[in-house]
Amino acid sequence: MNAAAAGSPDTHAVSGGETPHAPPLGRWTRIAFGTGALANGIKSAAFSTYLMLFFNQVIGVPAAIVGTALACTLLVDAIVDPFLGRWADVTRSRWGRRHPFMFAAAIPTTIFFVVTWFPPSGLTDMQYGVWIFAFAAATRASISAFEINASALAPELTEDYGERTRLFSLRYWFGYAGAYGFSSFSLAVIFVESAEYPRGQLNPESYGNFAILGAALILLAILVCAWGTRSRIPYLRQAQVRQPDEAAATMGSHLTAMFLAFRNRAFLSIFGFGVFKYTAIGLYSAINIYFGTYLFKLTAGELALLTLDSFLAATLGAPLAPLCSRIFGKRESSMMFAVLGVSIGLSPLALAYFDLFFEPGDALLLPTLFIIGAIYMAMVTISLINTSSMLADVVEDSAVETGEHTAGTFFAASSFMQQCSNALGIFVAGQVLTLAEFPERADPQTIADSVVDNLLIVYIPFNISLWTIGALILFFYPINRARHERNVQILKAREAEAREQAQRDAPIGGPAR
Repeated sequence: MNAAAAGSPDTHAVSGGETPHAPPLGRWTRIAFGTGALANGIKSAAFSTYLMLFFNQVIGVPAAIVGTALACTLLVDAIVDPFLGRWADVTRSRWGRRHPFMFAAAIPTTIFFVVTWFPPSGLTDMQYGVWIFAFAAATRASISAFEINASALAPELTEDYGERTRLFSLRYWFGYAGAYGFSSFSLAVIFVESAEYPRGQLNPESYGNFAILGAALILLAILVCAWGTRSRIPYLRQAQVRQPDEAAATMGSHLTAMFLAFRNRAFLSIFGFGVFKYTAIGLYSAINIYFGTYLFKLTAGELALLTLDSFLAATLGAPLAPLCSRIFGKRESSMMFAVLGVSIGLSPLALAYFDLFFEPGDALLLPTLFIIGAIYMAMVTISLINTSSMLADVVEDSAVETGEHTAGTFFAASSFMQQCSNALGIFVAGQVLTLAEFPERADPQTIADSVVDNLLIVYIPFNISLWTIGALILFFYPINRARHERNVQILKAREAEAREQAQRDAPIGGPAR
């Protein structure tokens, strides 16, 4: 009787035998793991912030069409992400069950990302919508193959409750470095201002270099992460050696296993929080650059400087997240810093609506926005890091209930939730812009104040409501440090029992496998 027969669906060793003793995680392995987040950070920044601006304000496609096209990618995510996660969970190879997908994602992601930004000229608005849908969906599906499996490495790299938060702190720092470092560099260097385009982010000639640089950095980040973590493959969980009848498992059996995992209360609370949270983030990402351009009338260089506040926030938030986790707990930190941070972040917009904030051109406008933005993003970073660490803890909690370590399935669901909710946020942004009657190719110098005010009236209450409702859902998350440590001990005891049973069942004189 092997470990699989005892109820465990996977083993640690690649060979299927007893788990080799894993050495401590080295510095370079940690850095390589974190570096992978650069790829998704760059993609998210490009798609969430600049894709709407490019097609709506540069090319002139109505915002409702752009938002709807991106929202339609939900259909692709709904099928692809859970499939990729489950496929990885049941994959056996000499490279483990994560790394084959991580390496395979590199080239397709790069190609689809670049092509998205080079639509043929002369298309109708609807044809542009189809173009956006096709290549945005392809980019997101291909990068999901990497991101799902890179994220799923975390609970397999360490079982320690606190160490996981530190790993995700590093990963979020790199993610923010990708998103906001790339944005800042692009605004300062790539989006060139000219007499015709005094705000470089509206210059159509700049977007080609923007796309090529982003694609190159995405490719590099994926390869560094996959190659840099390959030394841990012998110590990662491997799918079980299945019997012939198990190998022929139907799609229905895979769906059953997925739904059993998704019934976990802790997972459902994180999923619910994530839907509201990432919808709000998608809305913020798409609309914030409109406020910078049309409300505060900032140049590309000034926007580049403001983007660095998020990088500073990540540098502050990453080391503070584990500390806050120890002091307040993961759940409480996620809830408290989310709502408090967003409330602070919205204050300049609320004050500007009542004409109580600095006017465009005021010497104090830029530094005030920078400081408030850094505080806001640092708090949100602490919340996001702790929530990701909470998801890693769900893996063992579910394994105690179901007997399966389905990290890929859970992180696939998380990836699906993030991408869908981000797309939903962008869709909402398109509808908000339409309701505010925001014109295409608007001139920041001549746009009516009433149009910008309409945008503020809808955006502020909607954004804070999304974050607050999501945070309240986390009240249902039941895992704390004591419960996690109990889960780990239960699973270790089961694995030890399975190994002993396998030795007892082995033929006399034969190897115990």
